[in-house]
Amino acid sequence: MHTSIMWWSMILFWTALFSFGIYLVSNFVSGGSKKDSPFHYLNERLAKGEIDEEEYKRIKAIIKQENSTI
Repeated sequence: MHTSIMWWSMILFWTALFSFGIYLVSNFVSGGSKKDSPFHYLNERLAKGEIDEEEYKRIKAIIKQENSTI
């Protein structure tokens, strides 16, 4: 019985470690979370109807200008 518990614990451990590794690699390849970018929030506001297309373009130009000076 003790060997069976150890066997399942080992399988669970390696599965969790493998899953965490996959998560890290996929996050690294995608460049991290894109949800924190200002463009993500800007796109959300446009999709929700909080701003119109003209305001969207104006804000987007400002963000691009600020990012190019950094």
